[in-house]
Amino acid sequence: MSVEILPATSERHDDAVRAMAHGDGPGCLCQWWMVRPSEFAGLTAEDKARMLRDDLSAPVAPALVAYRDGAVAGWVRVGPRPAQPRIGRTRAIVAHTGEPLEDTDVWAVTCFAVRREHRGRGLMRELLHAAIAHARAHGARVVEGYPLDPTVKRRGAEDLYHGTVGVFEDAGFEVIARPRPDSAIVALTVADTDRRPQPAT
Repeated sequence: MSVEILPATSERHDDAVRAMAHGDGPGCLCQWWMVRPSEFAGLTAEDKARMLRDDLSAPVAPALVAYRDGAVAGWVRVGPRPAQPRIGRTRAIVAHTGEPLEDTDVWAVTCFAVRREHRGRGLMRELLHAAIAHARAHGARVVEGYPLDPTVKRRGAEDLYHGTVGVFEDAGFEVIARPRPDSAIVALTVADTDRRPQPAT
């Protein structure tokens, strides 16, 4: 079987929606991280649909869509942390991240969706590797993730949209904090830290 993972652009809007067809996907359209916590409950389905269309029209794709043998199979959101406002409003992340929240060269992988018929065959791993490559290609210095650990607390497949600790660790991420026993904050350096701006002397 062949897997192809491509940028989620306006031309792939319908495929992106199809990739999120199960679990919370249809009701969220991957907008959970894109607004402040107080705002999400007030969003209508039309609001989320409009926001997704706006996302996919951005100059740099905010996510990737996976195809297996030509069929839509999954989705992963990856982008700069400042562009995902809920990150900066999530206490566990704010308390434990090692990176300034305003840094645009710190990216985050925040949401996976894998269609039911494509689960159990390693697609989350492939999506994560593609997300890392996408982030690196567009100037990321560090990539963070906020996965769950189903070896500590069992979770249904629909609850694992954050990803799993094992998948991130297998991709080279380091666990930098455990806000809860069954959740982690993980980070991977993907570019030379010397690229960071140096203070004026």
